[in-house]
Amino acid sequence: MTNYYSNGKLLLTGEYLVLEGAKSLAVPTKFGQDLVVETIKEPQLIWGSFSPNGNCWFEAVFEVSKFRLVSCTYTSDTQGNAEVIAETLLEILQEARGLNPNFLNSEHGYIVKTSLTFPRNWGLGSSSTLINSIASWAKVDPFKLLWNSFKGSGYDIACAQNNAPIFYQIKDKKPMVHQVAFNPTFKENLFFVHLNAKQDSKEGIAKFRESNQNTEKEIEMISAISDRFLEATSLEDFDTLIVEHERIISSIIKLKPVKERLFPDYFGEIKSLGAWGGDFILATGNSSTPDYFKNRGFETILSYSEMVL
Repeated sequence: MTNYYSNGKLLLTGEYLVLEGAKSLAVPTKFGQDLVVETIKEPQLIWGSFSPNGNCWFEAVFEVSKFRLVSCTYTSDTQGNAEVIAETLLEILQEARGLNPNFLNSEHGYIVKTSLTFPRNWGLGSSSTLINSIASWAKVDPFKLLWNSFKGSGYDIACAQNNAPIFYQIKDKKPMVHQVAFNPTFKENLFFVHLNAKQDSKEGIAKFRESNQNTEKEIEMISAISDRFLEATSLEDFDTLIVEHERIISSIIKLKPVKERLFPDYFGEIKSLGAWGGDFILATGNSSTPDYFKNRGFETILSYSEMVL
């Protein structure tokens, strides 16, 4: 029995523009996903995906030799379809074998159990943690596996592998990853609030790609803000950077910043994380911040120390 674990992720700067080469700041989370592999005699791949409470929300059986789906079931309150999930999983496994022909190329089979330590609708990387762990199991490059099976910048894969904040940048179509010392003295004033909505990052990426804008200037500005995030010594400086970052991204994707849309009376600053419109936001504030959001129906609020690895 072999266990693989991958960290979840949050992108603090560079949403959308990270795809175009902007230097972006990302943090691995204390939440992630386990993948446990056990060899069996039967030539089948028996897959089970489990939620944090131990409930199995997806099961599938594949015929290993022909890479064929035999059966699948899906049990969850969240939106999903057993066949679609199974086909997506099969595509990832096929891409992994394409990168390493010896992967799943044997007469025996496997029982695989994946276990998330965060709710699937949190948007912390249920797909990226899975891809990174499958890549570790298959002994292939996780970035190639991601880009062969999905679209995306790859920062989430980098977070899955690193236990510290990182600068992430794509240069000459290659991922550049550098661990950084991001440990703000004002971190007790930073909160992550879930918007009670799951944002489809693939859809957000597709819309951004379709706009086909020249963003060279904005890429330079966001890269500079990423550096300044690291250098900020006061909450006031950090707030100023958040406002500027939100303004730049808003001008590109033609959406109003989340504070303007949902929380115009909030006393601190608010920044979208990743694709705009769902998942977590970053809010600066104080001890009254949790009450502000809870009074407006947003119950999932984590401090910086509770969220970031």
